[in-house]
Amino acid sequence: MATGRGRMLQQRWLGLQTLREPSKGGGAAQGRARQVPGRSRVFGFRKGPGVKFSAGSAALRCHGRDGQHWESSFSCYSGLLDRMPSEILLKIFSYLDAVSLLCTGCVSRRFYHLANDNFIWIRIYSTAFSSTRSNWKVNSVEKIAISMSFLSVQDKEAGYWKKEYITKQIASVKAALADILKPVNPYTGLPVKTKEALRIFGLGWAIILKEKSGKEYIMEHVDLSINDTSVTVTWYGKNWPCLASLSTLDLCGVTPVFMDWYKTPTKHRLRWHSLIAKYNLSHLTESTMIGCDRLIRIFCLHPGLLVGLWKKEEELAFVMANLHFHHLVERSTLGSATIPYELPPHSPFLDDSPEYGLHGYQLHVDLHSGGVFYLCGTFRNLFTKKGNIENGHVKLIVINFKNNREHLPLIGKVGLSWKTDIFDGCIKSCSMMDVTLLDEHGKPFWCFSSPVCMRLPATPSDGPSFLGQTYSMDYVDAEGRVHVELVWIRETEEYFIVNLVLYLSVAKINHWFGTEY
Repeated sequence: MATGRGRMLQQRWLGLQTLREPSKGGGAAQGRARQVPGRSRVFGFRKGPGVKFSAGSAALRCHGRDGQHWESSFSCYSGLLDRMPSEILLKIFSYLDAVSLLCTGCVSRRFYHLANDNFIWIRIYSTAFSSTRSNWKVNSVEKIAISMSFLSVQDKEAGYWKKEYITKQIASVKAALADILKPVNPYTGLPVKTKEALRIFGLGWAIILKEKSGKEYIMEHVDLSINDTSVTVTWYGKNWPCLASLSTLDLCGVTPVFMDWYKTPTKHRLRWHSLIAKYNLSHLTESTMIGCDRLIRIFCLHPGLLVGLWKKEEELAFVMANLHFHHLVERSTLGSATIPYELPPHSPFLDDSPEYGLHGYQLHVDLHSGGVFYLCGTFRNLFTKKGNIENGHVKLIVINFKNNREHLPLIGKVGLSWKTDIFDGCIKSCSMMDVTLLDEHGKPFWCFSSPVCMRLPATPSDGPSFLGQTYSMDYVDAEGRVHVELVWIRETEEYFIVNLVLYLSVAKINHWFGTEY
């Protein structure tokens, strides 16, 4: 067997050497690649001490002394593989690891079927997940099959153990994620190692743009910045599809099946998607526009998505998502490609003093953009009485009009930074807001990250008048509302927050504590 294999490899090497040798008197032949009609998988050939095949071309073109070129299609190499018996190929494949075997299955239809061999995948499965596996000795396929008592391996459909291995691998990644997220910071109520989990497991995010015809475009994130309590993800490029043809945008978390793959990323690596949110692009109207500059207009789609359109063409310029750390890893990994992750059922915390209302709450607020923080504030021992209920919301005052000592300045010139591969800019009076509200037990009660903007108030404020222009900043969702009032001080050229109020949904409070407010 060894002698026959050596002769076969020697013949293949001599054939490749013949392709590389230049014509007599003419210098070294240079490999050039071009597409051959009818072939979807292409390879290239280049000069060097060895032979290397890479995606990008399907034929070899060499130039001789007489200026004429000759071509040798890849059929000579593929023909050699086609003539190789399946038994030999299976023996070769049995020495590959899981990642290499999956890549091999993408070469051709024949390789795909051979790479699904159940005996090979039983060995990989048992080596990876057997509690008694050895790190220094690899058993043969036959021994592993007998030791695991898989007497009917052939009865399973091809690829059965490949699917079992991938399923078990995904489950092991999810279990490792759950373990790393167990420690919780007592001051923020959020997992301590969220940033570490994002780095170790190579988590990423993608958007899926869907046309009205059903065609889909998948875009991997281009830029990523990690903040104190959120992550900002950006997509931009030159090849956006036409906005008029698009209907929806899906935001998904992307997780490598093999944790080491993120270190050397490839375009077609094996990953799974977890749907986070679905957005309707028909909502890009004047009512959702929050700001503009001389080049773009930006639109806010809840939850937490910012879409930038070029002013002139009315086409996509960039997409930016701000994702809060609360349940971020779970939402990015534990859902499916079509169904978002659902939080486990909440067990109400018994309120031992419902007549006193809410007390002992803690709020953390960040206003930021592009890594610059305009506000980073923590407010403790917040409370409100049971009677402060207005229109189905409980009013929780954080910064009071009348208490000058509570008023806070914003640091720097407030603006939302954006960039594409060609231009960049900053839209004044806009930023990202991260809110983390903890209940009296230190548990996250309400968390969100979203774009916000400062606007002139629609109605005069009920509070005292200030020496400066007043602006308001608002955020609303199903669980509550945030209202901020600011004053522009011309002399110092800075904004001061003079009023900050949270309006918490009574339905949310009743669900959280099992009360009947």
